[in-house]
Amino acid sequence: QVQLVESGGGLVQTGGSLTLSCTTSGLTFNTHAMGWFRQAPGQEREFVAAISWSGGSTYYGDSVKGRFTITRDNAKNTAYLQMASLKPEDTAVYNCAANHGVPSSGSYAIYNEYDYFGQGTQVTVSS
Repeated sequence: QVQLVESGGGLVQTGGSLTLSCTTSGLTFNTHAMGWFRQAPGQEREFVAAISWSGGSTYYGDSVKGRFTITRDNAKNTAYLQMASLKPEDTAVYNCAANHGVPSSGSYAIYNEYDYFGQGTQVTVSS
């Protein structure tokens, strides 16, 4: 059974930092691209970041470029999202996703391209 479990969310002040983790089991981690998405109440889901299965390529949504960093540790079957310079508009439920190989569309930003999903972790940035 494939499981993706996020951790590391919480409450942080504007300008602060958090690191989210996505620990996986039941899949061959080093053959899966990993993505992070977020959704705030009343808003559409938004692509945050993605990393290729090798770790050689990373992709970011425009709203987080320069502030967030996605990495992966294939030995630990875990992907990370380092978030810095957080803003109140970053408040959302963040969830991770795994895609085997390369998305068929060629885009890592499409949620439905992914095969497996975590339940999410809440990030709240206070002003």
